[in-house]
Amino acid sequence: MRKGSKKGKSRRGRERVIRCIFFGVALASIATLGLIALFLFVEGLPVLGKVSVTDFVFGKFWYPTDEPPDFGIFPLIMGSVCVTAVSSVISIPLGVMTALYLAECASARVREWVKPIVELLASLPSVVIGFFGMVIVAPFLQEILNIPTGLNLFNASLMLAFMSIPTICSLSEDAIFSVPAELKEASLALGATHWETIARVILPASISGISTAVILGMSRAMGETMVVLMVAGGAAKIPTSLFDPVRPMPASIAAEMAEAPFRGDHYYALFAIAIVLFLFTLAFNLVAEYISNKYRQVGAATL
Repeated sequence: MRKGSKKGKSRRGRERVIRCIFFGVALASIATLGLIALFLFVEGLPVLGKVSVTDFVFGKFWYPTDEPPDFGIFPLIMGSVCVTAVSSVISIPLGVMTALYLAECASARVREWVKPIVELLASLPSVVIGFFGMVIVAPFLQEILNIPTGLNLFNASLMLAFMSIPTICSLSEDAIFSVPAELKEASLALGATHWETIARVILPASISGISTAVILGMSRAMGETMVVLMVAGGAAKIPTSLFDPVRPMPASIAAEMAEAPFRGDHYYALFAIAIVLFLFTLAFNLVAEYISNKYRQVGAATL
């Protein structure tokens, strides 16, 4: 009895140590995120002494080096929103349908070939995708569509869609694979066709994971820097068509930070843009968590 008691105490001691290690790692992650957010706000809020929040967010002119400077980032916000929206229109159907095909329709041999290709696309550096868009896609669009420049909103959206598809596809496929096989077998046993089973059983059961995949893919498109810096055109204006050049928020930060005087108004304004971008990304992740929990409950109730 005494020997077993000692073993039990030793096991509980190891469990406490492991629990403390995991807690420390989680706390370090939270602390890192908190410090980053604190740094952004400390460096970005001073610009509000020069311009009001309303003029900063909804101002239509971004000329930070003029005298007096204009710090309106509404064209930058609209550039980011439009690029993200158009890329989502392209990437969401392709990503989800590819995931459905790999999980439900493809043979094992086809899956062995297609799955690594999709994951390889995810591993491509963003600068390579941006270079492809700038050197290959931009001249093609300019010649075929007879437009002034191929570096525009549509080109940037297309390249961001290429980057988002692997994220959406991989996470959606995992969600579809996580649906219990008994549900599918029960649907087929009741006389439903394969497509009816996919539409009425598999998709409702996996909609939580698919929704999360879509939101995270959109988050990646919103925060991407190098691609939009290379192929979006760099014009800080509100787009009126798919083929207008734009300058999303990440591109402005990357292009101008090296030229902004340290602790000057331009410097603070760029950090304020980073705060807005951080809040956008945080909102995307909160929406993903909310949708995930909501549809998880709805799917469980439906099934």
